Formats: sequence, structure tokens, C-alpha cells
Amino acid sequence: MNFMNEMRIEFLSKSQNEAFARVVVAAFVAQLDPTIEEITDIKTAVSEAVTNAIIHGYEDNMGMVEIKCILIDNKIEIEVIDKGKGIVDIGLAREPLYTSKPELERSGMGFTIMESFMDRVEIISKINKGTTIKMYKELKSIS
Repeated sequence: MNFMNEMRIEFLSKSQNEAFARVVVAAFVAQLDPTIEEITDIKTAVSEAVTNAIIHGYEDNMGMVEIKCILIDNKIEIEVIDKGKGIVDIGLAREPLYTSKPELERSGMGFTIMESFMDRVEIISKINKGTTIKMYKELKSIS
């Protein structure tokens, strides 16, 4: 196993920062020379995780969202962390089409999308302490 690089960013839980997060992670993983499809998959998964932190984790409150990325060989590990309200039932939250915010016309596909674009997704959550989404992806190409 060859540790290559690591980064960490933190930003306010404003919806405008979702695009920022997606681009920062894409720029960081670019050093592994990913395919367009791989970079799109990663950007989409990060977008979903950050959106969940902002909309569900903090609801109408402001807080900080943190992203950690680690590159090991041709793999990326991404953590999206909030200190928000937490997830009551992770199993239910992972169900396709389930949303705790139907009034916002959310599709309830966030975790399903993350799981379809990444190799593995882990969810760690504690009520009133926050949620950490860990996502893993092995890239086909190595620079």
C-alpha cells in the first residue's frame, strides 16, 4: 500500500458551497489521472453527500461541513462530515425514494446514487452529534 496524498477542507453549510466541494475533490483526485467517467462519478457522489449534510444534517441552521480525502495507490477515500442532527434510522435513509423532507420535493435517492457511483459507502451517525459518510473508489488508471 502506497500512501500518496491527503487533503482536508471545511466550509459553511450553504448550498452554494456544494459546487465548490465537488470541484475541489475533482481537482484533488486529478493527480491519479482518472477517466472522465471516474471523475464524474466522484463529483456526483460528493455532491450528494454534501447536499445531504446541508439539507438534512443542519436543516435551517448553519454549521460546518468537512471533507477529507486520502489517495492510496489508485484509490480515493472521501469523508464528508457534519456535526448536525444525525440520522435516526440509517437503514431507512438508505432505502431508494425515502426522504425525510418530502415538502422540499427531494427525490430520496442520495444514498442510492452515492452507492451506485462509488465502490463502497459507509454511514456513521449519532443523533445530535452528526454524520460521517465514507466513500471509497478504486480508479482504473494510475498516473
